[in-house]
Amino acid sequence: MTSAATETSPIHLTGEVLAVKKVGAFRHVTLVAPGVPERFRPGTFLAVSVGEAHLARRGFWIHRARPTGGYGATVDLVVEPSGVGSQWLATRPQGTPVEVTGPLGRPFALPKDPVNCLLVGEGYAAAVLFPLAERLRERGSVVNLLLGAPNEAHLLSALEARRTARSVSVVTADGSVGQQGTIASAVREALKRSEADVVYAAGPPAVLHEVAAAAEEHGAWSQTALERPMACATGLCQGCPVPVIGEDGIARNVRACVDGPVFRGDRVRWAEL
Repeated sequence: MTSAATETSPIHLTGEVLAVKKVGAFRHVTLVAPGVPERFRPGTFLAVSVGEAHLARRGFWIHRARPTGGYGATVDLVVEPSGVGSQWLATRPQGTPVEVTGPLGRPFALPKDPVNCLLVGEGYAAAVLFPLAERLRERGSVVNLLLGAPNEAHLLSALEARRTARSVSVVTADGSVGQQGTIASAVREALKRSEADVVYAAGPPAVLHEVAAAAEEHGAWSQTALERPMACATGLCQGCPVPVIGEDGIARNVRACVDGPVFRGDRVRWAEL
C-alpha cells in the first residue's frame, strides 16, 4: 500500500523536454516527468537543474500536470526567458534530458466549503492560478480572476482564463488589452464586485503586498504565492528567507522553498522583503 506521505513527497528524476512553444513573451515548456502529476497540488513548484553543468537550480511554477498521449505524465511550465537559467531551459530542443525535483513547497490551502474566490495574477506567475481555479470549481466555489501585465505580450492566457472562471478582468499598464491600469489600481474594485471571501495571488512582491492589504481591508483571507531566488529549493541552504509574523505573534524568518512558497498575506512582513 502506498502511504499518503509517499504520494505527496517530492521525487527526483531525469525528465525530458517534450515541447517548447513561444506564446507572447513567454515559453510554454512541456516536460515528461513521470510521478510528478500524481503528487502535484496547486501552488507547488518544480526545481530544474539548469545550465550545461546542471549545477544551478531554478524553481518554476507548475502550470499543468497531466497525462499526455503516449508520453505518460507531463508537466507544463511557463517560462519568461530573462535570466541565464530560464533562457537555458527555454532554448532546449525536444528530447533534451533535464534533471528535475518536485513537486516542492506548500500548496494553496483550499476552503472546506464553497466560497467566493478572487484569484489575482501578474505576468508568468499567474500560471500557478489556473490549476487552482479548476480545483476550486470542482469543490463548488465561485472563481473570479484578475490578470495584469505591462502589455499584451506579458499577459498570460486570458482566453484560457475565461474557461475556468465565472468572470475575468484584465488590466495592462499600456492599455493594449483590457483596461489600462495595474493590479494595484484594480484589485479593490474586483474585491467588491466578486464579494470575495478568499483571495489567492501570484506575482511580484509589490503586487502581492498590495493584494494582501486590499484583502485585509475587504475582510477577506488572502494567500500569496511568493517567488524568491532559491539555491537548493529543498531547505538545506537557508538561502531563501522570508520575514513573517508567526501565529505566536513573534517575528521570524522562514524558508520560501519549504515553509512556502504560499504564505498567508497577513503574515508576511512585506516592507522587509
